[in-house]
Amino acid sequence: MAKKQETVSMIDTFAEFKELKNIDRTTLISVLEEAFRNVISKMFGSDENYDIIINPDKGDFEIWRNREVVPDNELEDSNLQISLSEARKIDEDYEVGEEITDEVNFAGFGRRAVLNLRQALASKILELQKDSLYTKYKDRVGQIVSAEVYQIWKKEILLLDDEENELILPRTEQIPGDFFRKNETRRAVVVKVENLNNNPKIIVSRTSPLFMQRLFELEVPEIHDGLITIKRIARIPGERAKVAVESYDDRIDPVGACVGMKGARIHGIVRELCNENIDVINYTNNTALFIQRALSPAKISSIKINEEDKKAEVFLRPEEVSLAIGKGGLNIKLASMLTEYTIDVFRDIDVDGEDIYLDEFSDEIEAWVIDALKNIGCYTAKNVLAADRNELIEKADLEENTVDEVLTILKAEFEEE
Repeated sequence: MAKKQETVSMIDTFAEFKELKNIDRTTLISVLEEAFRNVISKMFGSDENYDIIINPDKGDFEIWRNREVVPDNELEDSNLQISLSEARKIDEDYEVGEEITDEVNFAGFGRRAVLNLRQALASKILELQKDSLYTKYKDRVGQIVSAEVYQIWKKEILLLDDEENELILPRTEQIPGDFFRKNETRRAVVVKVENLNNNPKIIVSRTSPLFMQRLFELEVPEIHDGLITIKRIARIPGERAKVAVESYDDRIDPVGACVGMKGARIHGIVRELCNENIDVINYTNNTALFIQRALSPAKISSIKINEEDKKAEVFLRPEEVSLAIGKGGLNIKLASMLTEYTIDVFRDIDVDGEDIYLDEFSDEIEAWVIDALKNIGCYTAKNVLAADRNELIEKADLEENTVDEVLTILKAEFEEE
């Protein structure tokens, strides 16, 4: 009786494991049968003459052995055969050559066999669960998931989805303004699913441009329906982003649809992204026009495109330069990321004669000073000479004597001409 209870208890354990790990009924039955057959095969050398019936609903199973009735003096394998005298103890009508089927008590194989079976099953079911998890999330790469914050560590956040699968949000994939509390639900996009030594690792991100794209798809029905397409996204997470959109229906204003009435649609995205400032612009295949739009709100005067080197020289009125560059250089950096062109900003001034790039003065002016001047849109000697001295000191963050020295060097160059 004790052995029977132990075996039934074993099946109950598997049933509980099934519920916790979400293993489907068909797979569980297959795993159980395979485990039983492996144990039987090891004990008797073969499992071919055994029928195993699993019934997870009742939490029980049956094992039946099929043997051929042979004369008493011809018994060679008691696993495959049964002597006529033994068979007639079961039923007097049995004759040589007939097949007899009798039920086998698995618990009778011994405690060691039962324990081995349980260990094999637990290992196999865990393996199946990992395979299932890997397959499930590999197909969800690029999709948004909602998960509960479970553990907060210095380098990463551990999240649990609604089936308690573990998701990893690395520090590098967190928006700088993100603040996490345990048990709160957060959204992220699945960016990578690794499977090292059958140990799935699911990486999610909140900084990926794909996360922003999926949020737009959720908030803007026209994008979800395919009437508007997001062509490109450039992000500096938590700071600012530029999104280029295109409409396949002339009646739809793609920018207006993405922003929504009084900004209703984009506000939800902005809140999710820790108040990241988002510029939405119309996409175009015209490179010059696309660069102009990407540099918004600045208004450029002219532009020179080098298609081969993927470079663009943009000329603006002096008062537009700071708008093009943006605070901390964010605007021009994002414009370059969005257009995939290296953008150089120049002051559009009337000059007589040939101008000279500041880099030509590297033997007289230190590199960091040249870089500081270029950062405010002064790429040539005459750009610097046309600028206000106080502006150079303030915006380039240079000392007065440094600016005066630079101006002296540049003026001398043109006086010599």
